[in-house]
Amino acid sequence: MRTDYLKQLQAAIDYIEAHMAEELSLSRIAQVALLSDYHFHRVFQVMAGDTVMEYVRKRRLAKSAYQVAHSEEKLLDIALENGFQNHETFTRAFKRMFDMTPAEYRKRGIRTPAYDKLNVLQRKYNPYLGGIQMNFRLETKPAFKVIGYELQTTSDGENLKQIPAFWQEYIRNGWSQTIPNRVHKDSPVELGICHGFNMDAGTFLYLIGMEAENFDNVPDGLVCREFGEAEYAVFATPKVPEQQFSNSIQSTWQAIFNEWFPHSGYEHAGKPEFELYDSRSGPGNETWEMDIYVPVKRKSEQT
Repeated sequence: MRTDYLKQLQAAIDYIEAHMAEELSLSRIAQVALLSDYHFHRVFQVMAGDTVMEYVRKRRLAKSAYQVAHSEEKLLDIALENGFQNHETFTRAFKRMFDMTPAEYRKRGIRTPAYDKLNVLQRKYNPYLGGIQMNFRLETKPAFKVIGYELQTTSDGENLKQIPAFWQEYIRNGWSQTIPNRVHKDSPVELGICHGFNMDAGTFLYLIGMEAENFDNVPDGLVCREFGEAEYAVFATPKVPEQQFSNSIQSTWQAIFNEWFPHSGYEHAGKPEFELYDSRSGPGNETWEMDIYVPVKRKSEQT
């Protein structure tokens, strides 16, 4: 049930809070949530707006700043209480966050408020999110090859700016015309593929390209990727005017992780996920839509 699912996520958040001084890892926190590492990583990222370990870092610094501001504790003791291994590591992280060292922060007499931890149980969710009904189909897609252009981006929100800008560059430069050996020759079908997730660094690769029959005679500057067979839950975005298209894509991604997964009986399979753009999203259409492919497996399956 959805309530139990959110309780699992909250249990993981509470665990982080109670074990701040200890060495924390994504795998250990995911175990508390009773979810696979990858699924927990993706769900947490959507709900919190940060990767798991970025959230841990920010919570450690928020608690540290409060103690620096409201106590006379030694800075080294504060560092160790919040999971920093030594004074130097603590000082560097603190300065990156607050643009000053802990000693300077205390000297200035800044009175930091006590920022509370994330509470997913208190959020109000709307299963339709502005009309997005979570209709889907399951599809097993055989292994496929893709040729295209690739960008490394981050999961901290920069991807929401960098990926649309990457698409604009792709369209403006006519890069689609340079892709050889296409499977769909008459009516281009373009894919935007998220893969190569580095859960510790919070980075992933985004590939814009087309399915290819082979990798023969590929021009320099293009990348060739092959992806294995997987089962996908496929969601169509709402039909919207072109100017609302980017927002509808992002809203649908949010709805998949916030609304569909919790009561679906599925979890993320940890394989590449992608967007499919065909004749429904292009010049001449009054409204635009596309499909989102999310790799899934039954929760009962072994991770």
